[in-house]
Amino acid sequence: MSIGHSVGPEKKPARRKAGRPLDAAKRAAIVDTAAQHFFHHGYAATAIEQIAADAGVSKVTIYNQFGDKRALFTAAVEWECEKIRGHFSLEDGARGSIRERLADIGQAICAFLSRPEMLRFERRIAAETEGDPSLGAAFLEAGPWRMKQAFGAWLARETGAGELSIADPMLAAEQFVSMCKGMGDLERRFAVSVSTLERDRRIVGAVDVFLAAYGLRCGRNEHR
Repeated sequence: MSIGHSVGPEKKPARRKAGRPLDAAKRAAIVDTAAQHFFHHGYAATAIEQIAADAGVSKVTIYNQFGDKRALFTAAVEWECEKIRGHFSLEDGARGSIRERLADIGQAICAFLSRPEMLRFERRIAAETEGDPSLGAAFLEAGPWRMKQAFGAWLARETGAGELSIADPMLAAEQFVSMCKGMGDLERRFAVSVSTLERDRRIVGAVDVFLAAYGLRCGRNEHR
């Protein structure tokens, strides 16, 4: 997928063999710097040269390690999504009932999606996707689709552990996230404030409906 058009011509160096792997700290500095630029300035307005300068590395180093701007963008989105992905590994030391864990996931999802920088970034991606659909596909692949896979896998494990009864975990993952966001997601996109009380009410309702459909101890369950 070839992503967007940057501001001004961007000349990439000739294809090089991959350089020596960067140490973890240096790679993290590059990706974090790139994420800040992409999220605050948008994809098209972000230049590899500026990322390199702010990260304290050469442009050649970035190309050698990531290949091109699209790959760096993908790494930056993955970096940002790691901030929420940990909430989808609740089997690793998570406490509380299945209801409490689902509520925690709902809170994490809404907190992540309502960050001002995420809203700005989504708006820029949507606008730039009109000229290059592959940019939107890259964002979905690096972020939302991976998170859906992770959450679906978590739901499947909880089903296997006897906490839930779900025939299609990926569909169930979409349903839960959609219910948690509700109209709040649309309201945020159009700069309408969503109160904490309203957000919490939606999440509690989402958990109630979800467990009514998929919970083993919540009465009627058509998927058993």
